[in-house]
Amino acid sequence: MEPVEINAGGYYLRQLRADRLLDDRPALVAAFADPLMRRFVSYYVVDTLDAAGDYVRRRAEEWAGDRRCSWAIAEPTTGELLGEVGLKDLDLAAGTADVAVWVAPSARGKGIATTVVDTVVRFGFGALGLREIGYAHDPDNHASREVAQRCGFTLVGPDGSDLRWHRVAEAAGP
Repeated sequence: MEPVEINAGGYYLRQLRADRLLDDRPALVAAFADPLMRRFVSYYVVDTLDAAGDYVRRRAEEWAGDRRCSWAIAEPTTGELLGEVGLKDLDLAAGTADVAVWVAPSARGKGIATTVVDTVVRFGFGALGLREIGYAHDPDNHASREVAQRCGFTLVGPDGSDLRWHRVAEAAGP
């Protein structure tokens, strides 16, 4: 599928970029150097501009392959990268996905994650026709717990080393 841009109120959701007009790579390297990112998003190593370029390309390939919808969370007037939000493990046939989000250290504590997670969940249910969206996080990640609760997810329970939440699409009215 083609990437979709979304106005999320005070934030602009767009595809990650690394081109001559807009280059998210330096901001990605800085964000992934943060100790909290290294702790809770340890499965990605983005420590050089080349690695960040690979990350941007991977996200574009995942969009094209209908495996993940991923958006850069951007400041709408400057395009500055504030984080990333997405629907991963996307299964359009089954109507399921998991939401994932991270926010750069300089942008934390402003309610960004709650705003953008709610936005992409509504996109998943409305535009993609998903029936259930999950959300998993490390039990020690209290900020993620708050995002899940604020966005209407229901705790399912522990799932391996993570806490697992889900949210189902609201039934259509008469």
